[in-house]
Parts: sequence; structure tokens; C-alpha cells
Amino acid sequence: MALLGGGVGGAGNPVGGSFTGPAEALEIIGNFAYAYSGLVQVNTSAVTQLQFTSGNFLFLGDLTIFGVSNPDAVDPGATTVAEIFLNGVGVFNVKLSTTDEDMPTTATVPFLIPSYTEVKVDITGDTTSTGYTTGASIVGQIYRDD
Repeated sequence: MALLGGGVGGAGNPVGGSFTGPAEALEIIGNFAYAYSGLVQVNTSAVTQLQFTSGNFLFLGDLTIFGVSNPDAVDPGATTVAEIFLNGVGVFNVKLSTTDEDMPTTATVPFLIPSYTEVKVDITGDTTSTGYTTGASIVGQIYRDD
């Protein structure tokens, strides 16, 4: 877990602005912040997609969960359940399906993260077939007391 208290997070790039790949950290560029899990193989047990501790700021943005999919087998899908934790406490779940037409395949929810809060996003799928992946992203702004 990365503790981000300064003006720049993640790899410590003082210039910011360039995506260096998936990381379990909240990257900060000026007053904006983001985290991308990248594509992660799904499992029938919870797999951590994002995990970090926020710094000395309030984050306000969106959390997006992407349902299980396989680009090599587009037609069959799976059910996805994401569990979101703040400081080890489950705060909400998101359920998606890439097989049923009556359920969304992605979900974007408003997300506020207080200062120095541990954030964890776990995703479980109902398939362990090779090539089925899922992901999560957090994108928004940070606010500091000046």
C-alpha cells in the first residue's frame, strides 16, 4: 500500500501526467487523481483490484467497475460482484452481468474518499475460465485545505 501525503503519488514523478501502467495506488497530477487496476484475471474468490491509502486531501470523483469479459470469446459472459471497503469496513457492493441483457455491464458511482483512508476494491466473478478479466478505475479531483 502506498501512503500518499504529498503533491505527487505513485512512482514519484514530479512532472506527472504520464500513465505508467496499472498500479495499486492513487496517482496525483495537480488537483486530479486516478487509479486504474488494469485487466485482472477473474476468480470465484475475491481478487483485489485497487488498494491504497489516501493522503492529506479529500478525493471526490467516480469509481467505475467493469464487468467480466473475454475479447476472445465475446458472446459468453459472467456475473461480477465488486466489494468496496474504506478502512476495512465494507461500504457498498456493485453487481454486474455481461450475460444478461437486463443488468448493466459497467457501473459508475460517485465516490468520496476522506483524508488518510485505506481504500480497497475487490472483485469476484462466477467463472475461472482463462481469458476472462475485469477491472476498476477511480478518477476525480482532490481538495486540500490551504
